[in-house]
Amino acid sequence: QVQLVESGGGLVQPGGSLRLSCAASGTFFSINAMDWYRQAPGKQRERVAIGNSGGGAVYAEAVKGRFTASRDNAKNTVYLQMNSLKPEDSAVYYCYAVVRLSSANMTHYGYWGQGTQVTVSS
Repeated sequence: QVQLVESGGGLVQPGGSLRLSCAASGTFFSINAMDWYRQAPGKQRERVAIGNSGGGAVYAEAVKGRFTASRDNAKNTVYLQMNSLKPEDSAVYYCYAVVRLSSANMTHYGYWGQGTQVTVSS
């Protein structure tokens, strides 16, 4: 019912920038939140940026001051601008959305995108 598609990943040199996008599509009533996570090989998935419907976000300490999340509600899309990238930022980046499917039902459901690979290497 809800699909999340991330894009924008790739290979970048240390100090470089990338902008990730995550677009939600399908049939739903509203999106409560859209967040960014990442998972590096052999590590647990971790939060990167937790967004809110007002457009703000709370960031993991490791990315504060370098990453900026933004949201376009009209397009049901969130972005993650990543600057001053470091090798330790290399991971698969996922977006996660909390969605209300129907106006008649207050239940919210969580959905994950398929992920996009970010590799920071010289």
